[in-house]
Amino acid sequence: MTSSILSANASPAPVERDEPSLPIPAALQHFAWLVLAYTVLVVLWGAVVRATGSGAGCGDHWPLCNGVVLPQSPQFHTIVEFTHRLMSGALLPLAAVLLVWTWRATVRGQLARWAAGAAMVLTLNEALLGALLVLRRLVAHNQSAARGVYLSFHFANTLLLLAALTLAAEFLSRPRARAQTSLRHGMLLFPSLGILATLIVGVTGSLAALGDTLFPATSLAGAFHQDFSPTASLLLRLRWIHPASAFVAGAFIVWLLVQSLRNKASSRMRALGIAVLCTLVAQYCLGILDVVLLAPTWLQVLHLLGADIFWICLVLLTANYCLVKKRITQS
Repeated sequence: MTSSILSANASPAPVERDEPSLPIPAALQHFAWLVLAYTVLVVLWGAVVRATGSGAGCGDHWPLCNGVVLPQSPQFHTIVEFTHRLMSGALLPLAAVLLVWTWRATVRGQLARWAAGAAMVLTLNEALLGALLVLRRLVAHNQSAARGVYLSFHFANTLLLLAALTLAAEFLSRPRARAQTSLRHGMLLFPSLGILATLIVGVTGSLAALGDTLFPATSLAGAFHQDFSPTASLLLRLRWIHPASAFVAGAFIVWLLVQSLRNKASSRMRALGIAVLCTLVAQYCLGILDVVLLAPTWLQVLHLLGADIFWICLVLLTANYCLVKKRITQS
């Protein structure tokens, strides 16, 4: 009798079900990927500015170009630098539109909101760092250590911006699987260290490219001599850090690839793992070619494009590994 009364008053067992999510407009999903692609284009043109020594094409004026809004009878370097400023300026309203649109189209707690917000902050920071490089005259043929420091922060911010935009596009494109997620407990340390190591590879690569631009070598033997000469610039003597850090980051990438290609891994993780592997091999080949051909401008830009694609694929793969879908229980 007592047991029957208790069973009658007992609450039903919790039922696990999916988190509710708003339907994400297809236009917003496409727009997010478009902003990411445009940002990559801006980054590549920035490499053209550096490789051609056009950073001082607008003088030490910012945001004006040589003291005017629209340069008159511009020379080559002015055209290159002014074009980069126009492209960078257009990125700010695009990031703002993405943030506002994402905020209005998603529910509270969705990670796409955080990613779009981070992208907006990083875009503002990108503009600030770019302005400081110009105003402090750390452009063109400036060989000071300060330029290396500012460039490191600038490129690190660029990679973080690409990562934020990548995650925003990913979460918006898969609202059912990625709208509301949680981090896997205890599985963040090694991926975080791996992403940090890969970030260092990108930053040291930008410094190595700057050294190639400022101190071009006439032969491969001459390039190696520059690296180990006690009288060489600090940029050249630190150039070895780039390939060394690439091997360290490679250990994390190999581990992540093993995780993605396991039998229990999802088909999306396997596809991303293959993409990371292919772009990684391509990057190593381009890096070797870059050294052998003494870093011509077109190859520096191609190498950077490969680095951006690799970084985007790696961020997607790491996110898919670290994030799992949350479920709630209701009586």
